[in-house]
Amino acid sequence: MITELINERLILLNLKANDKSGVLEELANVLEQDGRLSDKQQFLQDIYAREELGNTGFDDGVAIPHAKSIAVQSPAVAIGISRNGIDYGADDGQPSKLFFMIASPDGGSNHHIEVLAELSSKLIEPGFIDNFLAAKTEKQALDLLLAKSKEKATTTGDKGFLIGVTGCPTGVAHTYLAAESLENAAAEMGYRIKVETNGSIGVKNSPTADDIAKADAIIVASDKQVDMARFAGKKLIETGVKEPIRDAKNLINRALKASVYQTNVKSNQNSTSASSSKRNDLYRYLMNGVSHMIPFVVTGGLLIALALAIGGQPTEAGMAIPPGSLWNKVLDVGVVSFTLMIPILAGYIAYAIADRPGLAPGLIGGWIANNGSFYGAEAGTGFIGAIIAGLLVGYFVKWLTSINYHKFIQPLVPIMIAPIVGSLFISSLFIFVIGAPIASLMDSLTALLTSMSTGNLVLLGIVLGGMAGFDMGGPFNKVAFLFSVGMIASGQTQFMGAMACAIPVAPLGMGLATFIGRKLSLFEDSEIEAGKAAGAMGLVGISEGAIPFAAQDPMSVIPANVLGSMVAAVMAFSFGITNSVAHGGPVVALLGAMNKPLLALVCMIAGSVVTAVVCISLKKMRQAKLQQAAA
Repeated sequence: MITELINERLILLNLKANDKSGVLEELANVLEQDGRLSDKQQFLQDIYAREELGNTGFDDGVAIPHAKSIAVQSPAVAIGISRNGIDYGADDGQPSKLFFMIASPDGGSNHHIEVLAELSSKLIEPGFIDNFLAAKTEKQALDLLLAKSKEKATTTGDKGFLIGVTGCPTGVAHTYLAAESLENAAAEMGYRIKVETNGSIGVKNSPTADDIAKADAIIVASDKQVDMARFAGKKLIETGVKEPIRDAKNLINRALKASVYQTNVKSNQNSTSASSSKRNDLYRYLMNGVSHMIPFVVTGGLLIALALAIGGQPTEAGMAIPPGSLWNKVLDVGVVSFTLMIPILAGYIAYAIADRPGLAPGLIGGWIANNGSFYGAEAGTGFIGAIIAGLLVGYFVKWLTSINYHKFIQPLVPIMIAPIVGSLFISSLFIFVIGAPIASLMDSLTALLTSMSTGNLVLLGIVLGGMAGFDMGGPFNKVAFLFSVGMIASGQTQFMGAMACAIPVAPLGMGLATFIGRKLSLFEDSEIEAGKAAGAMGLVGISEGAIPFAAQDPMSVIPANVLGSMVAAVMAFSFGITNSVAHGGPVVALLGAMNKPLLALVCMIAGSVVTAVVCISLKKMRQAKLQQAAA
């Protein structure tokens, strides 16, 4: 199997590049020439995306750029040597000379990852790097790589038992290098160890409750979220995944002297050289919430879309399903899922920050944030409020659990004290502090729209459309919608016509953007799947289908949604489109509730195209900046 991953054609003993971007380009060229890549540029974009999560330069002049990519046709490792070395940004500040570019297919069989783990472990063998750099021919270099690895050191005694946990964002190389380093160091020091790997093939070798109970110390060397609560009461040190590769023996000694871990408290011995920055931590917290929210968005949105599309009828009160219909039950199930998605977003953001003690108050905070009745507003704060709630309560609970409590109180902190105090904290904050300004803002926005209703329709279309696309079911969207519904009662149905054209733009636009951008490596796999569901939701006027995209990348998605919705609303006013029901989307036009259905569809399509183009452009601009910064 190893010979399928590496051959002499994939080895460059004299790289010509003199900077990081040049090295990555040169190694990608080798992979492409060997028939391993279907799209070199997309693969490079995935490589740069991995570099954004954390530099893949090691100490001792080694760098392992790697990525899982849909552009990889078959797994491979390209190897290059820079005789003079280049500034790769390694932690030790020294130039990097030896490069292993690991290309892994995204999806499909993962058995090659095990081989890559075995191959990567050779890097920690004494003398291997020097011998490899001294190789004169590609065959000599290949023979060194394929040579049987030295047997692991065996313990000469039993000083105790250790547990390790390793993981990197992609789980391709660092995860297994760190695990191998810990195992070898523990054996040489006379300790038994069990190392859990959080790699791309899933979590392997997890310790049991009995293992944890008898462990003398825990070493968590991971740049991704792991379950920490299980280690409460044990000596624990937490570092980045590179630390054991750099000096595993020192890390073990520090772990044995570390303080006892209390739920969600990082040891004071934490490595200051952990590779995840605060920005990356914040991104990880948001992604944890988004990834758990997506199934609720997709399930609820598609069930509601199906019920309205098949069983719905346009009425003055909006799309309605006849009483007693089976589709009413389907709609109810969809509404349950949709109701839960915002609390789930907040809850799992808090969980990523504060572990299990943050989950309950995060869920409660998200529910309150999305329910305006708690603070006298006609609508909740939507996904923006959920993000705020998750972050606030997460950091609050994290601080709360860091306090050194009496040993009799400590067991109650994660299961009682933190959840209760955290819930009271976030609910009080929304009800008594955040809620009043939100209610006041909604009243002010309604007054603004009312005052503009007799003015310039283009300007009104810009404001109405912008509010519709800004927060997808949040206070701005809801104010615009309720204002338009209110105007129907006074016989002015053109406002609802513009709103009906703007409502589906965000989900339709994001569905189109993921379809166009899937070959540009601008969206994650989960986003591409969510894009299909978002498109279906947009057809029946469910704007919430775009929420996962806005939560994951607000700087690209929200401006795109706003601009597209503005275009649709302005066009609708210009064409004189009216709508007599309190709903939007193509389904309303096709069912005859709009006076000019074909023109209404043109408005929705135009707005969706603008949203898709702007979103892709902004994402590509950000990606280009990242590549430039990495260079």
